[in-house]
Amino acid sequence: MLKAVIVDDEPKAIQSLIWELGNFKDEIEIMQSFTSPEDALKYLALNTPDCLFLDIQMPTIGGFQFLEQLDDINFAVVITTAYDEYAIKALKHDAIDYLLKPIDSDDLRDTLSKVKKHSNRQFSISKLENMLLNFNSKFDKKRITINTDGKLLFLDVDDIIYVASDGNYSTLFLKDEKKIVVTKKLKEVDAILPEHYFFRIHNSYIINLGKIKAFIKNEGYVVMDSNHKIPVARQRKSDFLEKL
Repeated sequence: MLKAVIVDDEPKAIQSLIWELGNFKDEIEIMQSFTSPEDALKYLALNTPDCLFLDIQMPTIGGFQFLEQLDDINFAVVITTAYDEYAIKALKHDAIDYLLKPIDSDDLRDTLSKVKKHSNRQFSISKLENMLLNFNSKFDKKRITINTDGKLLFLDVDDIIYVASDGNYSTLFLKDEKKIVVTKKLKEVDAILPEHYFFRIHNSYIINLGKIKAFIKNEGYVVMDSNHKIPVARQRKSDFLEKL
C-alpha cells in the first residue's frame, strides 16, 4: 500500500484528487493533505511518504521552491498543475511524472504505476546500500561504499584526500584530481568515513589526516597532498591538534 501526501493551496483541488485516488483505494492511502506549504514542509521533515502530489502555483511558496527547501527527497514527486508549460521543468526537478488538472483517471493510473516502480527501486537500492555499508563498517575499515549516479562505488579511504560540502551535496576529492559528487550532506558522509582516518576540520570540510602536507598555524589552514588549502575552524583547532 502506497502512502501519499498532497500539497495544494486550493481545498477543492485536494478534494478532487482525493476523490480520484478513491478509485485506487486498494493501492494508495492519503497520509495527510495540506493547503499550507509551510505546514507540509514541517510534516515532511518528520515523515516520509512514498509519493508527494505537489501543486506548482501556490501564493506563499511555489512548488519548485518547495522542493528546494526539502533536505532529502527520498520519495516520488508528482507535479499537479493546470499549465502544461511546467512539464519539462517538473521533470528537471526529478519529478517522476506530472498530472494536468483536471486530473484524468487513466493518467492517474499510469502515474501510480510509475510511483510503484520508483518505490520498489528506491527500496532495493537503499536495502543493498545499507547491507554493503554494514559489511564494510564491520569487516573492512579502509573501504567505504558510496551510492552515486545509480551505482555503488567501493572506495579505498587512502584514495580520498578531502570532502567538501555544497548544501545537500558533497564532493569527494580523490587522488589524480578525480572528483565524485554524492547526494549526501557532509554529516552523512562523515558518518560513513572511518573516524581514525578522517576529521571534520570545518563545517564545510572533512580531511584525510594521512594526506596533510602542512599546517600553517598563523593563517589557520592545512595544505593537502593535492595542494588544496583547507581552512581550520577556530572551534575545531584544539581537537584537530590532538588528532595530529
